[in-house]
Amino acid sequence: MHVLLGVEGSEESDRALESVLERAEEAGDELTVAVFALRDQSLDDVEESVRGRLAESDVPWEVERIEADHPASALVELAEAGPYEQLAIGGGQESPMGKIELGTTTEFVLLNAQVTVRLVR
Repeated sequence: MHVLLGVEGSEESDRALESVLERAEEAGDELTVAVFALRDQSLDDVEESVRGRLAESDVPWEVERIEADHPASALVELAEAGPYEQLAIGGGQESPMGKIELGTTTEFVLLNAQVTVRLVR
């Protein structure tokens, strides 16, 4: 399976990268990581961190940079235009009431992607 993972440098994204890499190693998946930056992050820093972690794995991988004003939309477009069988994204924290709270990027992807989406929590 060819998986596209969206990573923006948050702790949730880092956990998603670890989870998706573990699954890819076990299942023999190919992995493309789409890196983008939110808020005050540097895209170069996010990409450097991701490349460093991927270099330690045995999974076939590549990195795509998303430099767009609306990265969630660009991520969905990339997923739908590419050869990906699954789009994975980290997100979802539990509220004090026990409900899942999603960030805006994760929510947009879940509501708009026409490909299979895996939410990694």
